[in-house]
Amino acid sequence: MDEEILNRSLRRFLKTLGVNAQREIETAVRSAAADRRLPDKPLQATAEIRIREIDFHFELDAVIQSS
Repeated sequence: MDEEILNRSLRRFLKTLGVNAQREIETAVRSAAADRRLPDKPLQATAEIRIREIDFHFELDAVIQSS
């Protein structure tokens, strides 16, 4: 295993994930606000990453403030 290749590949994956996830979440929150479906409280979010080939599962819970 080449640690440098693994590190670069992971960083690329996480950057892509972060940029795309942020864009999708912002779109969904704006849509909910426009439709008056956005609750007047923090949003509970869960992110999940799986790598089936190595039986890896990671889950992260967070709170997203929208107001």
